[in-house]
Amino acid sequence: MNSELIDQLSSQLGANGLPYSIPIHPNLVHLTLGLFIIGITFDIVGMLVPLQTWVFKFFAISVERTNFFDVGWYNMVGSTIITIFTVAAGFYEMLLATPPTDVKSAWGMQAMETMLWHGIGGVFLLGLIVGMTVWRGWQRFILSQDGDEKVQWSYLATGMAIMFIMYIHGTLGAQMAAEFGVHNTADILLRLGADLNTTLK
Repeated sequence: MNSELIDQLSSQLGANGLPYSIPIHPNLVHLTLGLFIIGITFDIVGMLVPLQTWVFKFFAISVERTNFFDVGWYNMVGSTIITIFTVAAGFYEMLLATPPTDVKSAWGMQAMETMLWHGIGGVFLLGLIVGMTVWRGWQRFILSQDGDEKVQWSYLATGMAIMFIMYIHGTLGAQMAAEFGVHNTADILLRLGADLNTTLK
């Protein structure tokens, strides 16, 4: 009876051990990263526009400094919103993970330890992104009341530092997928195919 129940439950799961075929968290991660990086990058370009006007004139590109700052602000807001869902999906999918216990990552950590640090890092990054969005909103709506919007260089430097933290955090996530096969559809399918070939032989 127990084996029948297990077979029934496993047949309802996707190849990645989730109740859907494609993991959600890795896809949302790319939105978080893209929106945050674009937000900081456009604010940097907005700050450098006076130094680059000749480049825009040469290519006959009509730009206004405020357009860059608009892109920076809205991307930061978007990054905050999507990161809430990114972290939520990450924790949900991590709770359903059954990683191998006999494998160590390139950093010498086992799967559970890697998942723990990745989870803590995700919440920490969410807090940083929310803080950056509040800081960016303060600069947009309070600091720039004279109509000449600008951002602080300390804000941009902090954004660059957070990008480095994202790189470290993303490496942990990549190790979970590549080295432990946590909700990595392709990895699971390849393992199932190898096991099936071994069984048939």
